[in-house]
This record gives sequence, C-alpha cells and structure tokens, in this order.
Amino acid sequence: MIKTLAAHIKEYKAASIATPIFMILEVIMETAIPVLMASIIDKGVEAGNMKHIYTVGAMMVVVAALGLLFGVLGGKYGAKASTGFARNLRKAMYENIQTFAFSNIDKFSTAGLVTRLTTDVTNVQNAYQMILRMCMRAPFSLICAMVMAFIINARLASVYLIAVIVLGCALVLIMSRATKYFGMVFEKYDDLNASVQENISAIRVVKAYVREDYEKDKFKKANGNIYNMFVNAEKITTLNAPLMQTTVYTCILCISWMGAKMIVGGSLTTGELMSLLTYCMNILMSLMMLSMVFVMITMSAASARRIAEVLNEKTDICNPQEPVYEVADGSVRFDHVNFAYGKNVAEPVLKDINISINAGETIGIIGGTGSAKSSLVNLISRLYDVNGGAVYVGGRDVREYDIETLRDEVSVVLQKNVLFSGTILDNLRWGNKNATEEECRRACELACADEFIERFPDGYKTYIEQGGSNVSGGQKQRLCIARALLKKPKILILDDSTSAVDTATDARIRSAFAKEIPDTTKIIIAQRISSVEHCDRIIVLDDGVVSGFGNHDELMKSNEIYRDVYESQTGGGGDFDEPGKGE
Repeated sequence: MIKTLAAHIKEYKAASIATPIFMILEVIMETAIPVLMASIIDKGVEAGNMKHIYTVGAMMVVVAALGLLFGVLGGKYGAKASTGFARNLRKAMYENIQTFAFSNIDKFSTAGLVTRLTTDVTNVQNAYQMILRMCMRAPFSLICAMVMAFIINARLASVYLIAVIVLGCALVLIMSRATKYFGMVFEKYDDLNASVQENISAIRVVKAYVREDYEKDKFKKANGNIYNMFVNAEKITTLNAPLMQTTVYTCILCISWMGAKMIVGGSLTTGELMSLLTYCMNILMSLMMLSMVFVMITMSAASARRIAEVLNEKTDICNPQEPVYEVADGSVRFDHVNFAYGKNVAEPVLKDINISINAGETIGIIGGTGSAKSSLVNLISRLYDVNGGAVYVGGRDVREYDIETLRDEVSVVLQKNVLFSGTILDNLRWGNKNATEEECRRACELACADEFIERFPDGYKTYIEQGGSNVSGGQKQRLCIARALLKKPKILILDDSTSAVDTATDARIRSAFAKEIPDTTKIIIAQRISSVEHCDRIIVLDDGVVSGFGNHDELMKSNEIYRDVYESQTGGGGDFDEPGKGE
C-alpha cells in the first residue's frame, strides 16, 4: 500500500525532502533560544553586563528570525508536496478508472469511487503533510530538548524522562482505543454519498411518490452513523488535552520546587532553571504533536487502503502484445460463446451461442427481460470478455484488436441513454470530436432528432442539463442515436434505443438507416415485434440460449416463442414477459 501511494509523489520528491530538513533547522533554532536566554539572565542580568545582554539579545533575534524563516519554508514546501501528492493520486485514480472494463467497475460502487477521489484523498493529503512536518519535527524536538535538559542538569531532567514514559504510555492507550472508530468511519461515507447521489439523481421519482420523508430518514441514518463514530472516537481523544495539561503542570511544579532548592544550594542558576522550564514545554508539546500525528495517520490508513485498491485494480480487458489496428468489415460471428458475470459463477447468462452475421445486414434481437440480449451485444465491442468460445468481428477475434480501434468501429447506443451537460452540438461531438455542424445536422436527420431540435429557440446550441434532464426520453434516445452515427461505424448496435419513440418515428429511423448506411451492420434490440420484423434476420433469445434465428416469415413458421409474442402484440398488446408465452 505504502509503495503504491509513494510512487505518485513523483515531481514533488524535492519538496518532500526539503520540508523535514527545514523543520529540523527550525527545531535547532528553537532549541538554541533557551540556552541564549539562560546566558542573558546568568551572565547579563545578574552580572549587570549590558554589553552581553545586547550581544546575546541580538543573537536571539537572529536565531528567532531564522527559526521563523525555516518554519515558513517548511510550511510552504510541505503544503506544495502534500497538495501535489493529492493531485497526483486523484489523477492516477481517475485515469485508472477510465481504463476499467465493466467487470472492474462492477466491483466498486459509484458512491465508493467518489468518496475515494474526494474524502479519502483529502485525508491522505493531511496525513502526508503531518508526516513531512510533524513526524520529523516532534521527535527531533523531543530528543534535542531532552539532551539539552540533561546537559544542564541530569537530576532535574529525570523528571521529564518519567513524565515522557507515563504520558507516552497513556497516549498509546488512548490512540489504540480511538483507532478502531477512525478506521470504520470512512466506510460509512460510502453509505452517505450513495444516499445523496441516489436521492438527487432520482429526485423526480421521489417527489412523484411523495417519498421525501423516507429519503430524509435514510439520509439521517447514514449521517447519524458517521456522527456516532466520530463522537466515540473524539470522546477518547479529548482525554489528550487534560492529560497533557496535568503532566505539564506537574512537571513545572516539580522542577520549580526542586530547582528553587538547588538555586539556594548553589548547584543551579536562575537562567538554567528558566531553560529547563522552557524545555519542559518543548518536550511535552512534542509528545502532544506525536499523538496528533498518530491520530491523523490512523484516520488516513483506511483511506490509504481504499485508494490503493483503486490504483492496484488492473483492467480485465487490455490490448494484446501485437494488436490489430484495422477492422475489415462489419461481419460478426459468435463461436460457441459462453459468458457469465464473474469468474466463479456456476450458471452462465449466455450458453453456447453460435451465430454468423454478414456485413451490412440488419439483425433484430428479441427476448424476454433477463434473456441476456444486452449481454450478447456487449461482447461485440468487448465491453466484457467471453468465458468460453470467441467473438469475431471482421473475421478476427475481438481480443486481437486494439481496444480503441474496435470500439471506434462499433457504435453502441446503450439501453440507458446518457447525455452530458453542454450544448446539443457538444453532446453530438462525443461521437466525432471533429464533426462539422453540417455533419451533426445530417446525423440528426437520420435519427429524426432534427424535428425537435429546430423547435428549440437556440437550435443546436441549446444547453443540455446534466443527464439530459431538460429533454424527454424519446428526444434523449434520438440524440444518442445521432451521436453514435457520427462515428460512421462498421457496426451500429441499438440496445432497445427506440423504446421511448412512437412507432411511426421508429419506422422512419429504420428506413433512414437502410437507405443511408447500407454497408453498416445494424443490430437492433427491441421488445416490439414491429421494430424488428423487417430486419434481414432476427435472433430470438430465451434465457441466454438462441431459440430461433431467421427472418420474420421463417420464425413465424418455426419458432413458437416468436409466433406467440407476435400474435399477442398484434392482437392484444402483450409482450415477452406475459406469463405463459413461449414456455
């Protein structure tokens, strides 16, 4: 874990090294001040030597100024190193997430990834800054102060040694009790973020069903869990302050009482006593700093592990050693394909699929809910890899292609349509970033999207809200189809992408495809028979198995499932999920 995170310090190594060096120099300056102060008292004030007072006083000013300078530089470079380290972690995680296959993304929740990119990185950033500054400053200050105290008077300095041992044991006990709460609290942030994200993304459903109170209770529970964890941890860590104050005041009383007797006995000077009292504060405050560093590191340890999980996750789908950079045509062949979500799943969702599709064909896919229609087409663009058999595109196994090349030639309009915040043109150019406005207009004409776009006051410059919330479901689907067409693919997959448009518009879209992109292989997943009955051939899927494959007339004669659904839809509006059909 540490090695994984440390690899992302990169260009901030110099700042990371400079910070503890400046902190050590600051400690040296601070340690020298009590010695100079003792000299002023013993050799200046008590001896009436003003020249010594001025000389040593000037030295104290210089030492204090240098200490301030080193402290400022330590803070500056510490901030630069920690914020740069956090930036690199966020960048590395985000870039790694972009490489994930769907199977990798399935391992992490959306809320969990957001928490890792935000809260967890902030925790590691704060801990790293504390490590660079305080982890070097606190122990070095403790050691220097103890050494100087023993040099001045070993007998009085032994009081500090006893105090350090007692206080150190108490702090370890306190921190060990608090760590289990700090280790658990950040996992609860996932639940909180999930609650907020789900509520905001589905706010229309929440309001439509008047479930605001339920959502409030759910958020209150998630928020309360975090509150309780922090309260339990803070209850324990609050013992630090009274324990520290008790130890400091006890040491001051002991040093003052014993020091006064030594001064009267002539074995200790007033200046030396002042120095010892100053070192008392240095020693005990260093312990307090170390306890705070320990708390911060403990809090960030869980965050560091969660970040490392994302950074260490390797995509299940990667390029071969010598990838193919050209797709010959839009032909597709499934050769004894088996597929399951997960390697240890006993029952595959696709079983022994054997299908050949010619380039330029229009293929329909129908089947009931859960029949693995989307799973089948996801294998074509290698969004998932098969568990057995092979998928061939353009006559070659999809695993032989460069991933970017393959996906550029296979446009997929997914079942869940997604638009991004920006203008209509911005969204269309996701299909081709260099597309001209004229090309965008032509793609929208094919997708029958031009008719509603031109009714907008700003036309193609109309701003789309996040998720496409200011356009209807049918408008969103048509924009996504136009976006896919701009890629000018060899294979176009429409995964139930016309379900929200009327049958007349659906027919016009299919007709435009047949005339304008005859060489493109078109695969249409649909629930309506009317959307696929004019396809060259139709695949009937039933529970992950190909039940039938042929044109409409052939399936009406040979496939009972297809025939029953056709009759139910044309006669009474039934669908694939109607009980008793095709069983």
